[in-house]
Amino acid sequence: MKTLHVMKLDLLPRAVLAAVLTCAMPAWAQQPAPGAPDNAPFDAEQLFASTCGWCHSDGGRAAGKGPQLMGTSKSDDFIRERIKNGKPGAMPAFDGALSDAQIDAIVKYIRSLKPQQG
Repeated sequence: MKTLHVMKLDLLPRAVLAAVLTCAMPAWAQQPAPGAPDNAPFDAEQLFASTCGWCHSDGGRAAGKGPQLMGTSKSDDFIRERIKNGKPGAMPAFDGALSDAQIDAIVKYIRSLKPQQG
């Protein structure tokens, strides 16, 4: 009987560890991915399409859920801050998800927008 009691105690640390890991995994899985390093290669147009294109239609040339960005009168600093900090209820913040270099490239991309020939 003593051997059975010892075996149950040996299983206790494993059970506690399993419970802790089970509870910790969902919190760990919800952590945001780290932002890209400033020197990571990227295509600004593709980055815009995959990050901003959900709300800014036609690559930023037309209004969608978000405003048209082509020809905006907003300053580069305003656009940069809006990308970083978002707008409550309207636009998510991307600070931490995008590097400063990526944000600068998106601002440059917005400034380069011209109507599409078609």
